[in-house]
Amino acid sequence: MSILYWLIIAVVFAVAFIGLVYPAIPSVIFIVAGFILYGFLFSFSPYSYLFWLVEAVFAAVLFAADYVSNLLGVKRYGGSRAAIWGSTIGLLIGPFVIPVAGIILGPFIGAVCAEIFVHQKDMKSAVKVGLGSLIGFLTSVVAKSVIQLFMIGYFLWTVL
Repeated sequence: MSILYWLIIAVVFAVAFIGLVYPAIPSVIFIVAGFILYGFLFSFSPYSYLFWLVEAVFAAVLFAADYVSNLLGVKRYGGSRAAIWGSTIGLLIGPFVIPVAGIILGPFIGAVCAEIFVHQKDMKSAVKVGLGSLIGFLTSVVAKSVIQLFMIGYFLWTVL
């Protein structure tokens, strides 16, 4: 039975990684759900205050990495606050409008549209900002993947 329990926990963690590129899935919630599932299926005894504190710090760093990566990507290429909002909206809406490709195209199109319609930038400048948004998104995915791996690694180190 414990193999089945571990498989369920692994699936919950896998869903958290899907959430890295599909923002409708809250990655942190699924990681914490895996911790809680372990507690219910096995035992909460391995979890100390230190465990929850370390995981909370990782979660805060995860949120910060997401925000900072997008911000730096857009700002580095001359984007405005509107481009950051456009990129975020594009990231949320893109996958629904253009399945699969919308994950990549959404932030790019959102940032470009924001720069053109809000700040009346020319197409070349707006596309440059859109590329910055895309670079920020991809950087964010890599950074968050590493942080989530640390969260799960610390969990496994704690319980095994």
